[in-house]
Amino acid sequence: MAAEVPPSDLEAAARIIRSGGLVAIPTETVYGLAANALDPQAVARIFAAKDRPFFDPLIVHLADVSWWPRVVAEFPPMARELAARFWPGPLTLILPKSTAIPDLVTSGMPTVGIRVPDHPLTRELLKRADLPLAAPSANPFGRLSPTTADHVRQQLAGRVDLILDGGPCRVGVESTILAIADGAATLLRPGGVPIEEIEAIIGAVNRPEISSTKQPAAPGMLDSHYAPRTKLRIVDSIPALSATTRAGLLLPSSVNDTPLSGYTAVEVLSQTGSLVEAAAHFFQALHRLDQAQLDVIHALPFPDQGLGRALNDRLRRAAHS
Repeated sequence: MAAEVPPSDLEAAARIIRSGGLVAIPTETVYGLAANALDPQAVARIFAAKDRPFFDPLIVHLADVSWWPRVVAEFPPMARELAARFWPGPLTLILPKSTAIPDLVTSGMPTVGIRVPDHPLTRELLKRADLPLAAPSANPFGRLSPTTADHVRQQLAGRVDLILDGGPCRVGVESTILAIADGAATLLRPGGVPIEEIEAIIGAVNRPEISSTKQPAAPGMLDSHYAPRTKLRIVDSIPALSATTRAGLLLPSSVNDTPLSGYTAVEVLSQTGSLVEAAAHFFQALHRLDQAQLDVIHALPFPDQGLGRALNDRLRRAAHS
């Protein structure tokens, strides 16, 4: 349940946005670091606060689907169909940008990612500011995504003008990103909307191999991303430990008949194996493990279906070195 925020905080946040400042905002996916998407100087502050390279584009957030003419040049039938089904929600659509969107937002590319977030505080802020918001995750570039206001405070203290505390993020992993062009959809990043649900609406989606490029087409495509400072290894089974190793363990679900006593810290994301529950707890668990002064974190992969695809994607990038 979202934390209560006084109306005065929302009005203060709107004033900060209108004056070119930065506000950390809650969404259903992760907390975002938001600024006026139409103001290049405000957008530049996002990159500076995150130490984010300028070649990595940003997602623009809208109050509702009717705002699309403010940020994109066209909204084809496939985009309308997807928006009608999944907005507000964790789906980002890559479409040709309008001239109102600064090139800095899109890293010079002719397309922009847009979505309508499913969080009442942020949608109210959008309405009060009456501006689209560029908002990548509210964390230093490449580090663990924040799913609570405390995560933002720990990682961006002094770099943000205001943090709106909307409680823990409900979905807990970033949005699914689809590029829409020539009547077809291409998956650029798995996320909070499982690809199976998307294909049930529009049919087969192109699924190219996703890896880093010199010019990422969307956020979260670099090989190393979403990473804890502690080394993370993906393992097929729970390894035995040496007596001197301080190790943590990240488990998708509870395990039976496996001794875990040698591990300094163990995080079980769902006792029942629910991928929805695991996604909601994923980044919070990694934050706790990263703060436990461990030598290594061992992580078991998720079933490669539904939200498990998005979670496995985050694990692979967190483990990349």
